[in-house]
Amino acid sequence: MDYLPVFMDIRGRSCLLAGGGEVALRKGTLLSRAGGRLVVVAPEVCAELRELVEARGGLIHERPFADADLDHMALVVAATSDNAVNHRISELATQRALPVNVVDQPDLCTFIVPAIVDRSPVVVAISTGGSSPVLTRQLKEKIEQTIPAAYGRLAALLGRFRSRVKSHITDFNLRTRFWERLLDGPLAGMVFAGREKEAEEYLLAELQRGAAEERTSQGEVYLVGAGPGDPDLLTLKALRLMYAADVVLYDRLVSPEILQKVRPDAEKIHVGKRRSHHPVPQEAINEQLVRLAQQGKKVLRLKGGDPFIFGRGGEEIDRLAALGIPFQVVPGITAASGCASYAGIPLTHRDHAQSVRFVTGHLKDDEVDLDWAHLAREDQTLVIYMGLVGLPNICTQLVAHGMPATMPVAIVQQGTTATQRVVIGTLDDIAARAEDESIQPPTIIIIGHVVALHRELAWFNVERDAGDA
Repeated sequence: MDYLPVFMDIRGRSCLLAGGGEVALRKGTLLSRAGGRLVVVAPEVCAELRELVEARGGLIHERPFADADLDHMALVVAATSDNAVNHRISELATQRALPVNVVDQPDLCTFIVPAIVDRSPVVVAISTGGSSPVLTRQLKEKIEQTIPAAYGRLAALLGRFRSRVKSHITDFNLRTRFWERLLDGPLAGMVFAGREKEAEEYLLAELQRGAAEERTSQGEVYLVGAGPGDPDLLTLKALRLMYAADVVLYDRLVSPEILQKVRPDAEKIHVGKRRSHHPVPQEAINEQLVRLAQQGKKVLRLKGGDPFIFGRGGEEIDRLAALGIPFQVVPGITAASGCASYAGIPLTHRDHAQSVRFVTGHLKDDEVDLDWAHLAREDQTLVIYMGLVGLPNICTQLVAHGMPATMPVAIVQQGTTATQRVVIGTLDDIAARAEDESIQPPTIIIIGHVVALHRELAWFNVERDAGDA
């Protein structure tokens, strides 16, 4: 973020507005709507601004700006046509640690004024950091169309009951769950239809039920696939549950960008593993899921890719099911599908491959123990997870069991992310290419004739193709 979004309470506080023209009028109108007491300083003040200030009990000083005008102000807006004056105001306000905005000069601002969708007490602020006012305006128009005006009445109703709910449901997580269930139900529709009395009665009834549930709360586990890395590949259900969870257990392959979409106040626990380093054994993860759920919490088990494809998700739900703990499984786009698509490699193609196999190349006793005779067929695509360390042995075994040494191979590193790299070679040289290119996990290895289509179909053009090096 270039700016920290902050909502500032200026009700009844003095706000200096330097400038008296049309631009100052726009800023003054916004400050006034937020309850600020306008103090306008300008040699000339337009009629509309004068009327606004007088109607709201503000002050007008028809003269040039003076340093003492900053005394006792909550914030400052400079909207004059004189750049030297604007610079002076910005410098003095910054020295006093006063928030200052200079219209259309971001470099002189300590805060900027966003576009606003006002459904008070619901307020949505939109900003592009001054980089594109037109885009900001278009985003505002879209949000204006999306959020009905009645959301303000809904927020006011919830606010009136907030302290009562807090006293009836003392546990924070259960209270959060109560509000989520309430807003997912018919309450909002009642308010939008103007049936606010009925909405209040419904809220009271739900509050009694929620207080009873606090004494018999049951947790739940969400086993969610986070996909291969690009946050845009998350499913809608995954996003919804990510924001509902009280605590998150996440793998090393879950990208920071995806983790940012988890509810900000959720507890986050890293349980990731990497080759030959398992600081949190799988059995310990299973028991941690059980313990947290038995405490009545909503537990998100967030896994890279899909939880049921080399993700050991089956082991986790086995333990949950044995103890009668409710769980949901949300599939994710597996690394094979996502990485292949972003690299422009179709996993099947009627001219090249009529089937695809997903296998793990994870070493056991320093050997990759696979059914090489069946894997060496030419009419299929092989996708190998966790195969980088065993790549030389994989290539040797496939050639030894009949696959041509010239079979195309692709290694996709950090697939679907902005740092994706693709190295193309053949069975007889891909291991050397990977070493030359310093390829590091996480990777997916794709073997088959479909890899040859990479050059003409690749659209995610951030890779470095070692074949062109």
